[in-house]
Amino acid sequence: MTVSFDASEQLLEQVNQALASKTPLRIQGSGSKAFLGRAVEGQLLDVRAHRGIVSYDPTELVITARAGTPLAELEAALDAAGQMLPCEPPHFGEGATVGGMIAAGLSGPRRPWSGSVRDFVLGTRIITGQGKHLRFGGEVMKNVAGYDLSRLMAGSFGCLGVLTEVSLKVLPKPRQCTSLRLEIDLERALLKLAEWGQQPVPISAASHDGRFLNLRLEGGEGSVNAARERIGGDDLDAGYWSELREQRLAFFADARPLWRLSLPNNTPALNLPGEQLVDWAGAQRWLKTDADAVTVRGIAVEVGGHASCFTAGATANPFQPLSAPLLRYHRQLKAALDPQGIFNPGRMYSEV
Repeated sequence: MTVSFDASEQLLEQVNQALASKTPLRIQGSGSKAFLGRAVEGQLLDVRAHRGIVSYDPTELVITARAGTPLAELEAALDAAGQMLPCEPPHFGEGATVGGMIAAGLSGPRRPWSGSVRDFVLGTRIITGQGKHLRFGGEVMKNVAGYDLSRLMAGSFGCLGVLTEVSLKVLPKPRQCTSLRLEIDLERALLKLAEWGQQPVPISAASHDGRFLNLRLEGGEGSVNAARERIGGDDLDAGYWSELREQRLAFFADARPLWRLSLPNNTPALNLPGEQLVDWAGAQRWLKTDADAVTVRGIAVEVGGHASCFTAGATANPFQPLSAPLLRYHRQLKAALDPQGIFNPGRMYSEV
């Protein structure tokens, strides 16, 4: 049973009261991703009451939903129409919301082949730091000049405004899907992935767990079967990809802090302290380690990447510290959209 309720007036009133009293707000849905980033001190602004699918036209491949809508509810509506969110966002909890999906900006195994959360945001409604409820973007793909504020909300962790509604581009589910695994070392696996990336091989997910290269093939029946025959390997339970996305594999149960290294494509195998799981065909590497932040980030930066800590409290600065030019841009953007600095202050960086 779906529930729909427009609580935008109540949310706007709470924001305006916070602006008048200069009270910081801690914007949150279910809290399924509250472990990401720095802790926020402030009055809770819970968006979960503002929920429901506003419009959905499967023929137009567009769905619009309020921020407090459970992500599972939105995905169920899409699934019933044979469609999906191509970015495969993780939930990290049963109550995960659409707003939390956008705020965290996290994508699943399909990201390199289909795009990130940001790529599918068409338009938004946002309560701004001036106490106004405004609409940005639209419900069709189009080019825009200047900042695309709707897409800036993806991965902003609620620091730029209160997201109340979002329109998303969706896609049909693939006609055929099969998963397989090959016993191959990481170095050879990365070479194979680079090779296949230059060819019409319908890969939609790839990871290496230390022993096996795990692949998912999606598309038309002919192309999937041809690739399956060419690559070989053994069958893999399709549930592996959701377990990876939701961080429920045995690898993630390790008590050591979890780091995500985001690296350039085709980065070779790295000598990392601890245990690692390679995702996104090698561009994303999960690391379980007791090494300090300086060591982990030093390795990532050396090859042109960056590192984020996914374990709350393991480091004072979970996200990669910004360079001076980037910090200046972040401050300018924050000042323009949230001049009083009341939205999730310090969630991403202590300086913002």
